[in-house]
Amino acid sequence: MNLNDTHRGIQKNKARKRLGRGIGSGQGKTAGRGHKGQWSHNGVSFLAVFEGGASPLVRRIPKRGFNNRWAKTILAINLGDLNNAFKSGDHVSPESLAAANLIKGTFDELKILGNGEVTKKLKISAHRFSKSAAEKITAAGGEVIVLPGKAPVVKNKKSSK
Repeated sequence: MNLNDTHRGIQKNKARKRLGRGIGSGQGKTAGRGHKGQWSHNGVSFLAVFEGGASPLVRRIPKRGFNNRWAKTILAINLGDLNNAFKSGDHVSPESLAAANLIKGTFDELKILGNGEVTKKLKISAHRFSKSAAEKITAAGGEVIVLPGKAPVVKNKKSSK
């Protein structure tokens, strides 16, 4: 073997395999699909979890835990963070919190928690407040404004008689 033999036969763009072009092409008659069976037919499809008839892994392993995909995502923020980021008399809302880079991402409701102290008079708008947070805000001379959440889905109940 010589050094110039190492890349012989390697092409940058490989030509596609032309199937079913006669017996002399090597890919005629069954066109590389073999004889009979599911794979030989047109439009073959398997489920992604199919394992050749064996019990699939997704069915062999037990389900664990719980995930409620309809649950509201609640973003919590502490009073101590608000006290450091805003001046006295400011209006604190989800928009102003996002502008101050205190909250990121998407959420359904904002909850204010009572961890930390409030020394400034703040007007705070949120969907939920903990009891200690609401007490601390009003004790500092601030105002608590409860924002309305997403409207609940009302099911149309028809009486069947």
